[in-house]
Amino acid sequence: MPRIRLDTDGPVVTVRLDNPPMNAFDSAQRDELAACVRDLRDARGVRAMVLHGGDRLFAAGADIKALAAMDPDEARGWNRALQRTFDDVARLPMPVVAAVTGYALGGGLELALCADYRVLAEDAILGQPEVQLGIMPGSGGTQRLARLIGPSRAKNLLMTGRRVGAEEALRLGLADEVVPAGSAYDAALRYARKLAEGSSAALEAIKEAVDHGADIDISAGLALERALFAGVFGTPDAATGIRSFIEHGPGHARFGGTAQD
Repeated sequence: MPRIRLDTDGPVVTVRLDNPPMNAFDSAQRDELAACVRDLRDARGVRAMVLHGGDRLFAAGADIKALAAMDPDEARGWNRALQRTFDDVARLPMPVVAAVTGYALGGGLELALCADYRVLAEDAILGQPEVQLGIMPGSGGTQRLARLIGPSRAKNLLMTGRRVGAEEALRLGLADEVVPAGSAYDAALRYARKLAEGSSAALEAIKEAVDHGADIDISAGLALERALFAGVFGTPDAATGIRSFIEHGPGHARFGGTAQD
C-alpha cells in the first residue's frame, strides 16, 4: 500500500501522508516521501505544493516501535536519512504550504516546519515530545524551531515536551493561519493556488534569498539578493510581468514559464 499519495490540481500538487492510523514515519513512508520530493524538485509545471496528512491528523512522528528495535548505529543512519528527506522538502524550489489537522507531533511537526507557510485547523495539536522518551528531535526540530520562534521559546517546547493548541501556535509564530476545524486543507489549497499564479522564477529566487540569507550576515545576504535579482531579471517571466505592468498596470500579468526555463 502506498504511504504517500499525490493529487494534482493544475499547477498545485498535494502530497498526502497516508500511513494509518497515525501517519507515523517508518522506513517505507520516509523512502516514498524522499522519492516523491526528488521527482517534484525538477517537475515542470508544478508551481506550489500542499503537505497534508488527511482530515484526522497530520503526523504523529516517528515509528517508535521500529526505533526501539534498532541499535544506536542503526538509529543514527535511519535518522540521518529522515533528516535528509525533510531537508529536501524544505529546499524544494516551489512554495510549500502545510495543512495541519489534529496531531503534528515529533517528526510530524518537524515536517510541518519544512513548509513555507502553515495553516492549522483550530483543533490542531503541535509538540516535540521526544524529551519525554529520553531522546531529542533529530530531523530539524531543534534548528528550524529555534529559527522560527526564537531560542527561548524553542527551548521551552523542546525541554518540556509540552503540546500547544492552534491559537498558542499562532501566538508563538508556529502557525501562519488558524481556520475552523475541517477546513485546513481547503484554506491551504486556496493559498497555494494564489501563490501558483506568480512567477515560478521569482518565487524560487525569493525563497532561496530568504532561506539562505537568514544563515549569513547582511552583506552576504544582500550580495545573494543582487545575484538572484539579476538572474530573475533575465527570465521570460520578468519580460511578461514588466510588459503587463506598463500596458495594463499592476496585478494583471499571467505567467506561464517555469523556474527552469
